[in-house]
Amino acid sequence: MFIAPNVAAVAVFLLFPLGFSLYLSFHAWDLFRPMRFVGLANYRRLFGSDPLFLIALRNSAVFTVLTLVPTVVIGLGIAAALNRKLFGIGIFRTVAFLPLVASTVAMAVVWRFIFTEDGMLDIGLGWIGWGPVPWLTDPDLALVSLSVVTVWKSVPFATVILLAAMQGVPEPLYEAAKLDGAGAVRRFSAITLPLIRGPLSFVFVITVINSMQAFDQVYALTGSNGGPDTGTYLLGIMLFQNAFGFYEVGYASALAWVIFAILLVLTLLQLRFARREAVDL
Repeated sequence: MFIAPNVAAVAVFLLFPLGFSLYLSFHAWDLFRPMRFVGLANYRRLFGSDPLFLIALRNSAVFTVLTLVPTVVIGLGIAAALNRKLFGIGIFRTVAFLPLVASTVAMAVVWRFIFTEDGMLDIGLGWIGWGPVPWLTDPDLALVSLSVVTVWKSVPFATVILLAAMQGVPEPLYEAAKLDGAGAVRRFSAITLPLIRGPLSFVFVITVINSMQAFDQVYALTGSNGGPDTGTYLLGIMLFQNAFGFYEVGYASALAWVIFAILLVLTLLQLRFARREAVDL
């Protein structure tokens, strides 16, 4: 009886939408007319006759790589720098974590002004003799710009997780390594990285999931069409267009379950790798 309200909330707001979206993926529905059962037609269309799916899948894969690698590397670096007992280190930790509490849409709007023609970034580049750069009007640069914004938003979360993991590493291990003559880089690679492999794997999984599901920052930065051209046309934008632009709810539900399947496979592979490489104290 005590947990019944929570169970009911999970059933209503999580399990029912999941089951209903799977049901919708086998139907054609435009929100106005009755549903029509079409079997696997939505999935066959997705994989066989929709060229935009391959474009969205490719862009999402590139965007995930462009986001994942810098997020993990920069997060590790900042966490290692903040994992020190220095006077005033709390101030630096607070500053590093501030982007984590910022609204994604508000953050993307600010970055849009930075990337716009004659914006702050172009003005700064003009001081060193570089001309205006089409950050948001060139299809390739637009995806890179989107990745920069997403990394800026993702790094604080990665830093929080990795810093907490680093602070849990037993100090005697570092002291013993120092006595053996190991330098800072050697201690980090031989002690820190193996012992934070679990949290590092978690950061990998969460970053991949957030990148594959990216929508709000794309919408605020480059619009609802994933422009310019199809430069930032990601799976999240494709799902939004089909569901709320074309009112093809069944097709959008099929796409949502394909995204879920992709993320499930990537997550299981990463967790299996992390479990196999785990280090026990």
